[in-house]
Order: sequence, then C-alpha cells, then structure tokens
Amino acid sequence: MNKIIVNQSFWEIFPEAVIEVLVVKGIDNHANKEKKKQFQQLLNDAANKARTYLTEETFSQNEIIVQWRQAFSRFKTKKGARSSIEALLKRVNQRREFFPINPLVDIYNSISLKYGVPCGGEDIEKIKGNLYLGKAQGGESFFPLGAADDAPALPEEIIYYDDEGAICRSFNWREAQRTMLTENTTQAVLVIESVNQEQAIRGGQAIMELKNNIDQIFNVTSIRGTLTKNYSEITIQ
Repeated sequence: MNKIIVNQSFWEIFPEAVIEVLVVKGIDNHANKEKKKQFQQLLNDAANKARTYLTEETFSQNEIIVQWRQAFSRFKTKKGARSSIEALLKRVNQRREFFPINPLVDIYNSISLKYGVPCGGEDIEKIKGNLYLGKAQGGESFFPLGAADDAPALPEEIIYYDDEGAICRSFNWREAQRTMLTENTTQAVLVIESVNQEQAIRGGQAIMELKNNIDQIFNVTSIRGTLTKNYSEITIQ
C-alpha cells in the first residue's frame, strides 16, 4: 500500500467528513497473560466512560446513534447495517462485558468507546495496491469473518476497498477477513471516522490518544494523517 485515497464520490455525500489515519509499523501484536489483564482493564475503563453517551432511555434516541443512522441513510446499505460505534455502545447499553481480542484491536476499541467515534484497522501487508474510500460500483468481492460465501458490496454503498475487492462495507460496519488485524500483524493502518464538525473534534482528540497509546505500548513512532475534502490523499512512507 502506497497511498490512502478518498474518492470525490465520498465527499459529495459527506463534505464535512474527516478521516483520521494512523500508520503503525514494526509492532509485535501478540498478547501474553499479563498484557491481557492490562487490555481488559483498558476496555472496562472505556466502557464505563462510554456510558456518558447514553443519556436517553431509548437507545436509538441517543445523539451518537441518531447522527450515524442519519449518515447511513445517505447511501445504499444492507438492511440492518449500523455504524461500528453503535455496535459497541449497544454492548455497553446491555451491560455486556468486553474481552481482549488482540492488542491493536483492544486499543482502538477502547478509544472508540471513550470518545464515541467509529474506529477500525487493517493489516497493511494484506492490502493489494492502494486503499480507497468511496462509493462501490457494486459487486466488489467481500468475505466477512467466518463467511464461506462472497457477500459483494452493493452499488453506491460506501466502502473501503483495494485492487482485490472490498475491505470494509458501510464505513466500518463489517470488515473482510482478508485484511483483518491478527496477532501476526506487524504493520497496520487505523482510521477514525467523523461526518460532522462536532464528531471531528472528538475524532481529533481520539487519534492523538490512540497514537500516544500505540507508541507507548509498542515502543514505536506511528504516523498520523488527516483526510478532508481539501486533502483527500495520503502517501504512506
């Protein structure tokens, strides 16, 4: 992967959007027993913070949920598709516990919960060509985790994709098994999504804490980039 490119078709739907990007290289993403305790506490603390976003008794009436459902109504989606932050907040609302997956995923999930923003990540070494965000042509190959059959993208669905097919459908609603982060991941690209100015403020705070956490935990220096309507392309060093 040499570049991350957001297509004009995306900005036509979401002109105020900001996509924060973090590129991480040279990490060991394995977790030992001691680290798993650390990440469990990180997730627990973040889930407690996330409860501050759930001020309405009816889950769907909470502001973050309303904003992202409105965003998803602007493009073609599979029935039932919801933002990744809604899925996390739903678990919080149901008081379900979060369990460690792998360090990178645990860190970005904790940031997502703490700041109420969608986060996602992919293994750079498994991306074919450049990484794009934009409207699907329709039919881009997509195999989600655990699926035996192709579930191709819908025409005009907002997707992340590369030369081989869709990587994430409907923003970060669902990701492909092909590029998902695993314990063997050594290079990753992480994203935080915002579609309005209020979200972008939280997204900017979130990406800085995400960077600080990753740099300290993995002893690396990650690289931050910001994609907007006026700066829609990032070159990866």
